[in-house]
Amino acid sequence: MQPFIYHIGTQGQPWGEAEKQQWLTEQQIKRAYQTEVLAQLPALASDFELIQYGELDYQSLGLGKYPLFLLKGHHWQPNKPLALVTGGVHGYETSGVQGALRFAATEAKNYLNDFNLLIAPCISPWGYETINRWNPLAVDPNRSFVANSPSAEAGLLREHLLTLGVTPLLHIDLHETTDSDNSEFRPAKAARDGSVNTNWNIPDGFYLVGDSENPQPEFQQAIINEVAKVTHIAPADDQGCLIGEPLAQFGVVNYPKRSLGLCGGMTAAKYVTTTEVYPDSPTATPEQCILAQVAAIVGALNYVYPKALKIRVGGN
Repeated sequence: MQPFIYHIGTQGQPWGEAEKQQWLTEQQIKRAYQTEVLAQLPALASDFELIQYGELDYQSLGLGKYPLFLLKGHHWQPNKPLALVTGGVHGYETSGVQGALRFAATEAKNYLNDFNLLIAPCISPWGYETINRWNPLAVDPNRSFVANSPSAEAGLLREHLLTLGVTPLLHIDLHETTDSDNSEFRPAKAARDGSVNTNWNIPDGFYLVGDSENPQPEFQQAIINEVAKVTHIAPADDQGCLIGEPLAQFGVVNYPKRSLGLCGGMTAAKYVTTTEVYPDSPTATPEQCILAQVAAIVGALNYVYPKALKIRVGGN
C-alpha cells in the first residue's frame, strides 16, 4: 500500500518557512479557549489558587495572546508530596483538557489534605482552539520538554516548575489517540520532516504510556483497573503492539520519556504515566472519555496515597 502523501511540500524534502506558513494559513479557529477553558477556572477558587505562569504571544503571526494557568491546591504544605496533572499538551485532545478540569471540579477535594495538587489543564491553547497537535510554528510541544525548548508551550511550564524547586511524586499527563493521527497528523509530520509516513493501527480503547526507564508496572495496573470501570481497555493488535510499540503489560506500552522530550519526562517523578483515550470509538461517548481521564487520575492518586502518607509522617 502506498503511503499517504500530504498536500504541502515536496516528498522527501523537509519543510522550509514557506511550507510552514502555508500550513499555518490553513488552520482555522474552531472553538474558544476563553469560554471552554478559562471560563471554568473561577468556579474552582474554593479548592484552588489560580496562578498565571506565562503567556503565549503569537501576535507576530497574526494571532493572539493566550494566558497560561495552573491550578494550585489549597492547603499547600512543604511536607506533602506533589501530584502534577497536565492536560492539553496536544490541544486537539479534548478529554485531556476537560478531564483535568472535571477532576479539579469534582474529585480533587478528596485529595487536598494529603497531596499538594498542581494542575495545568490546557498547555496548548492555540492547539485547543484549532484542534491541532502542533503549535503555530509547526512544532510538537510533546517533543519539546527540554532545555531551550523550541515550543513556548512546553518551555514556559517546564521553567515554571523548575522555579518551584520541588519534584512531583506523581505526574499524570492526559492525552488521546484519535483517528486524525493517521488521517492528518502523522502524514503532516512526515511531510514536515521530509520522511516517509507509516501509519499505525489506532487502538480501540484506553491505554497508558509508561516510562521505559521507570515503568512502575503495579502503578500502571492500578490505573488500568480504575479506568476499566468507566470504559474499555484497548487490546493489542495482531502483532502484540499498541501504536507500533510492543505491549509491556495489558493496556500499557512504554516510551523513553525524557530522551524523547515528552511532557512525562520533564520531572523526576517516581510515578509517571501518559493516558491515551480513544474518542473515535463507536462505543465511547465524549462524556465517557472525560470520565476515563478522571478515573485515571483517581486510580493514580489512590495507588500512590500510601507512599504519600509515609512521606508526610517522615518515613522512607
